[in-house]
Amino acid sequence: MLDDYTPDSGHEDYTVEHYDLDLDYRLGPNRLDGTARLSVRVLADAASLRVDLVGLGVDRVRVDGQRARFRQRQRHVDVTLPAKRGPGDELVLEIRYSGTPEPVMGTWGDVGWEELEDGSLVAGQPNGSATWYPVNDHPAHKATYRISVLTDADYSVIANGRLTGKSRASRGTRWEWTSDTPLAPYLASVQIGRYRIDDLPGDEGDGTVPQWLAAPRLTWHAAALVLKKQRRMLDVFEDWFGPYPFDSYGVVVTHEALEIPLESQPFSILGANHLLPTWEAERLVAHELSHQWFGNSVSIRRWRDLWLNEGFACYAEWIWSDAKDRRSIADCADEVHAEHVDLPQDIRVGDPGGPDMFDDRVYKRGALTLEALRRTVGDADFRRIVQEWCARNRHGHGDAETFFALVAEIADIDAHSLLDPWLTQERLPDLPARAGLNA
Repeated sequence: MLDDYTPDSGHEDYTVEHYDLDLDYRLGPNRLDGTARLSVRVLADAASLRVDLVGLGVDRVRVDGQRARFRQRQRHVDVTLPAKRGPGDELVLEIRYSGTPEPVMGTWGDVGWEELEDGSLVAGQPNGSATWYPVNDHPAHKATYRISVLTDADYSVIANGRLTGKSRASRGTRWEWTSDTPLAPYLASVQIGRYRIDDLPGDEGDGTVPQWLAAPRLTWHAAALVLKKQRRMLDVFEDWFGPYPFDSYGVVVTHEALEIPLESQPFSILGANHLLPTWEAERLVAHELSHQWFGNSVSIRRWRDLWLNEGFACYAEWIWSDAKDRRSIADCADEVHAEHVDLPQDIRVGDPGGPDMFDDRVYKRGALTLEALRRTVGDADFRRIVQEWCARNRHGHGDAETFFALVAEIADIDAHSLLDPWLTQERLPDLPARAGLNA
């Protein structure tokens, strides 16, 4: 078992270095036909490989071009290799599959491919990728992607990376997206809708990172006006976190309201309800943008460290609040701390357990952990820690122990003594005094 938080997903004996996906999706019947080619590197002696796939039927499997025997189970496909392989061996696993994609209902609600009233979306976190392609479904296994989707002619397709091809086909339009930057499998995404895709306009002199927007054609301009603030957000976050880690940033605004926004790489998915003129909506825009640094570029190796993704993303909301002169970071932290003192003290943020890893207390108390660090080491060292974290682990992985070591290196303190009470104890500690802070 790779991770006891998601015991039915992810495998240790191999990694996938590249996914090449050719998909044919028919919206009317919600029918998906796919061919997935997985460039595999074996990590341990193996006579077979287990691949995650849920709700779709496998038609054929090849290994390096040769037909291979397989057995499909409820959540997996077990592929028998023609010959036993050892660590370092490479192979190409090709799987043809088809069916009606739908979310898988589990501990965290519905995750995966979801049919909308007029299109579809993917909500992959934490283990929903297996609902639409064969995958080693765990963030420890990042890979590059090529995703080609043939669908109805009057629909647009958004996937990861950059658009590298668009062509007419006999029954519709084929869209090809390529990500040369590795991403965690749960961030792989396909969004389909009647969208206008265009550059997001900005003020003269705004940052150099290209931004784009995909939204329903009739509401595109209204969405662009609301999201114009992202240009300043990105500048503010680069000042705190270091250079933006990808070539562009995009937002997909769905035709339907969404309960929560969704993160992908290098874009986010919002519902129209997330574009309201309220702080609640605006903080979520900031939250999702910050995930490009925390979770996407720097990914976690185990789900128990989710506080590193979500704690930083919630902290980014406070940074934006301060930047727009709404409320200082320290004031935001004091308010959240006061609220959480009155909540049940029965969760360990650094190891909440699989069922509770998306508990809001993991998010908010993760951010409070970072504020406790800032109040202890000061603004200058805190920024150095955050920027080094993003730089050293860019497009890779990080975990709690690596973060502790970085804190100790830069601030010359016992990081465990400071951070363990916040992460390993159920009781919420008191925040340190806020003297000398800039925000």
